Amino acid sequence: MKVRDRDAPVTREGIIFRVYGYDHPPNSCVCDVEYAPETIYKTDDPRAIRNGKKIKYYKFYFDGGLKFVRDHFPHYQVFCAPLRRKLVGLSEEQILELRRPDEKLAVLFNSDRDDPLLRTMRRVLNEIFEISKLRISDFGVFGSILHDFYNPQYSDIDLIIYGRREVQELVETLSSFYKNKNSRLRNEFETWDPSMPPFHWNFKNYSKAEYGWYQKRKKIYAVYNSPYLGRTVKVEFEPVRKWDEIINEYTELEEIRVVGWIKAVVRIIDDVDSYFMPSIYPIEVLETSSEFLDKNITRIVSYVEEFRMQLKKDEIGIVEGRLEKVVRKKDEFYQITLTYGENYFNQVLKLYDKKYSKIYAMSIKSRSRYFYSLV
Repeated sequence: MKVRDRDAPVTREGIIFRVYGYDHPPNSCVCDVEYAPETIYKTDDPRAIRNGKKIKYYKFYFDGGLKFVRDHFPHYQVFCAPLRRKLVGLSEEQILELRRPDEKLAVLFNSDRDDPLLRTMRRVLNEIFEISKLRISDFGVFGSILHDFYNPQYSDIDLIIYGRREVQELVETLSSFYKNKNSRLRNEFETWDPSMPPFHWNFKNYSKAEYGWYQKRKKIYAVYNSPYLGRTVKVEFEPVRKWDEIINEYTELEEIRVVGWIKAVVRIIDDVDSYFMPSIYPIEVLETSSEFLDKNITRIVSYVEEFRMQLKKDEIGIVEGRLEKVVRKKDEFYQITLTYGENYFNQVLKLYDKKYSKIYAMSIKSRSRYFYSLV
């Protein structure tokens, strides 16, 4: 079964899943749960309702969808042998329909179907095409537009950009729009302040003000002043790998074992795979507690949306999360993983700060003279 991140499998009950990442067991896919119809699920959360169809759908937030499936549809799980446990996911025979974002966008972009939101989406893309080498085949659409329950009065435009090189070109293109004061396309976080959404903020070591600063510099979150909608609409660009950039590591994995909880200061060796989900950062560990100092820790793997594109090549950062030992058929190494689960809001990945590092003063040692040149 050929799938990639953001593809959308649908079950016979109408539960809409999202393929999660790129590493999957044979004939199965690991998923997150995005939406469920009102026939089987309801919530009072005003953010969740999607009423663009006759039947209402409700969106899940944080780990709500995972809990929903485990409590009510436990057969929608797949066994992950390296982790020795089940993850939410689907086998090929459980998928009634597989919605692909690139195919859907191509249909909508070239169709006669017309309303103010689709007109705005086409105009945003055409403006990007006018000043870049990007084309419609480099993009997809997700969210309510993919599933045809959007509402032009308040829905956002959620787009996918496929490929490493394409992400870089898109960011450069968007930057040129943001610099033009007359452009309808602007950085969403240019005038953002901590009093604005998201209103629920629970991260312990990552302030809401910091979040806004990082989101602004990522440049993939935009707003567009639409003449068709008569309002400003959010436009998000979600990076996803092209097919020829995908390597399914699952077949090479023998075991992934949690070793403990780690706090570390790291240098980012490369950032080209930080765009995707999971976000992968090859690292050099500069500072950590003595028990982990001599481990072969080679990368950070983040499944936390807030930490996508968080740090750039050669930047020094603070990270806190699970330390895992990864055993593959040909080698073994350690990685720091940021993901759902216990201590979710204690996790962090951000630029190094002397004051923040002092939190670890009693428990962390340095392994590099380079680190001492920073303090």
